[in-house]
Amino acid sequence: MSKIPERRPKRDPEWNPNHDRYWDAVDLEDELRRTFQICHECRMCVNYCGSFPILFNAVDKDIDSNRAEGVEALGPEVFVDVSEHCWQCKLCYIKCPYTDADDAYELLDFPRLMAREKAQRARRDGIPLVDQILGEPKLVGAAGAGPQANMANLINANRLVRKVTEKVTGISSEFPLPPMASEPFGKWFDKHEPLKQAGENGSVVLFSTCYGDFNFPEVPRHAVLVLEHNGYSVEWTSEQACCGMPNLDGGDVAAAQAKIRKNVEILLPHVREGRKIVVPGPTCGYTMKHEWPVYLDTPEAKEVAGAVVDLMEFLEGLRKSHDLELEFSRSLGSVGYHAACHLRAQKIGTPGARLLGKVPDTSVKIVQECSAVDGTWG
Repeated sequence: MSKIPERRPKRDPEWNPNHDRYWDAVDLEDELRRTFQICHECRMCVNYCGSFPILFNAVDKDIDSNRAEGVEALGPEVFVDVSEHCWQCKLCYIKCPYTDADDAYELLDFPRLMAREKAQRARRDGIPLVDQILGEPKLVGAAGAGPQANMANLINANRLVRKVTEKVTGISSEFPLPPMASEPFGKWFDKHEPLKQAGENGSVVLFSTCYGDFNFPEVPRHAVLVLEHNGYSVEWTSEQACCGMPNLDGGDVAAAQAKIRKNVEILLPHVREGRKIVVPGPTCGYTMKHEWPVYLDTPEAKEVAGAVVDLMEFLEGLRKSHDLELEFSRSLGSVGYHAACHLRAQKIGTPGARLLGKVPDTSVKIVQECSAVDGTWG
């Protein structure tokens, strides 16, 4: 049985998959035990997701049976169980007092550690079918959206079909799938005539997201109209790939890196021409800002990441500089604003809520509870 690990790491934890140590199983186990021991002693994150109760119950069981004084008796099955219940919401990292962001010597990063465990396991055992499917939202969306959307939505709403699909793929038949759009965003954009004032104040690139492309195209569509209304021309290309987060959720680092590499190649020329990359989805925005520079680890990836802004972050910046059109024709009354986990992880506040608060006779209630959606749709 191993000893209780020291709180201070012998060397900085390895989060870069381009380095050999990232894939070292012994190094990973050492970091798992060190992190789990600190989490066991703290327990502040017990209510964030299923990972922490599973971990703490396993440790308590070992302690109560006199098998251990901490995490030293935990087996690999516990590591897997804890990792599988991590949603990558990042909330534990935001709240943790032992991270590099707090200049703490412990250098904890629980979400990256869980991603590393899953990546090693995926490389060793293969990518499960459900993760292969959920890791390709652009392919799935392209197959279901468009003229065939009504049929796809009918099939997805059929309980018998969903039961069979659950048996084959592991995707829960109880979880509501997002609808497929009859007119994908790209089809609308190709025929869209920009507003006359578009370009008066500059140009931006829209990263429309897979969700916006095929499920709810009104999100990027309205983003284009608002940006043009405020004097910005909008560049977009259907060549954009998925941001890579669904692949990372499944441990498929190579697939994520391929998507990141393609996106960086597409977006870099725009960045060097001075354009910001505007993203209307918090998960994609977080991934582009914080994961791309790590997983690709190139100057170009860092350059592109530095130009990424959340859509509401961009509009709030215009408001602060008195460049945002604030003439509203009606009030919204009482509205709820969901502060998504990956928005909070970007540490930019809640710019959307601040903008909604500028609408006359509108009250905004911020909701911070989990949406109950894992990064790959439950």
